[in-house]
Amino acid sequence: MPQSLSHKQTPETLVLLSYDVSAINRSAASHVAHLIFGRKDAGRDSPTPYIHRPEVVWIGQSVFVMPRSIATELAAKLRGLGAFVAMAQVSMAFREIEAFRRRASQRCVP
Repeated sequence: MPQSLSHKQTPETLVLLSYDVSAINRSAASHVAHLIFGRKDAGRDSPTPYIHRPEVVWIGQSVFVMPRSIATELAAKLRGLGAFVAMAQVSMAFREIEAFRRRASQRCVP
């Protein structure tokens, strides 16, 4: 089972990832949404959507904090779908990250 973000993770391992996909390219936008949020008709053996991974914290629209290894993996997939991706190393205290997680949990996520 994946490890969630915790006080044991060093700030150097965390990355802020932001992406943008053109609304003109509906097919790419749909694939990006499925990658991030999943699909209602996904089977049990489908990969866990990024938004539901315990290591990933949703900051806001198209912005996440996550370990570098996951950010690198997600960025490659997003770029492969034609999205623009920006990443930056961040340093945040665990309690500050958790404040974003609590706020995100109050949103309606598919």
